[in-house]
Amino acid sequence: MNRQAQAAVLFLTGAALLHAGLTGLYLRYVKAGLQPLLLLAGALLIVTALATAWYEWKRTRRGPHTGEATPESAPEADGHGHAEDHGHAHPEPRISWLLILPLLALILVAPPALGSYSAMRTGTALQHPYGYTSLPAKNPVPLGLVDYAGRAVYDHGRSLGGRQVRITGFIALDRTGAPYLVRMALNCCAADAQPVKIGLMGKVPPVLQPDSWLEVTGTYTSKQVKDPVNNGPIPFLKVTAARPVPTPHDPYDETWNT
Repeated sequence: MNRQAQAAVLFLTGAALLHAGLTGLYLRYVKAGLQPLLLLAGALLIVTALATAWYEWKRTRRGPHTGEATPESAPEADGHGHAEDHGHAHPEPRISWLLILPLLALILVAPPALGSYSAMRTGTALQHPYGYTSLPAKNPVPLGLVDYAGRAVYDHGRSLGGRQVRITGFIALDRTGAPYLVRMALNCCAADAQPVKIGLMGKVPPVLQPDSWLEVTGTYTSKQVKDPVNNGPIPFLKVTAARPVPTPHDPYDETWNT
């Protein structure tokens, strides 16, 4: 590709990164904390593209007046050492423009967040938390799914203090139809997302659709099972109320290392 084409691809890449970072599309790929770096990368690519295009324009404009031969007009030597001037530049292969297709896909096609299919085929990724923060005074307490799972498994519910909690997640069903509330936790990006699951018991809605989002209110129960995929612990929540909710703006939970 010539420099004009390179500048165009750089500009489109930067624009795609800015579009993803400013519209929230980036949350389908990386965690929220990387938004500033994503925006900075997009801005730098656009500046680089503009600088490349400006430099190439000045170089092309300067060439004929200074007697400098541009790569397109430079004569070629034949097999006998004589220079031949074909009088035209060799065109770049058009297949190189296929590099733009991934950019268009990034802008036009938003991939769905990982859901129940991935969750039930991957072992729970629950890790021992570093500590437990004090719960707010309100009741029920809004709590992250990963936070509840850590307190239920590793603190045996002591830090919950018998309080009611309100948790949001998507529904996944195992082979027997047993319901689980799940959030996909990630370290960096969606490629390393892994599920954290809690089982539901008590006043569970009779009809549940996999991948639908549910806000449940309930209390701690000591019941636990082992994840059949990796033998990891899955705690349960005794449900007292449940209601469907829209998919959250950020479907992933990035609090599993805190």
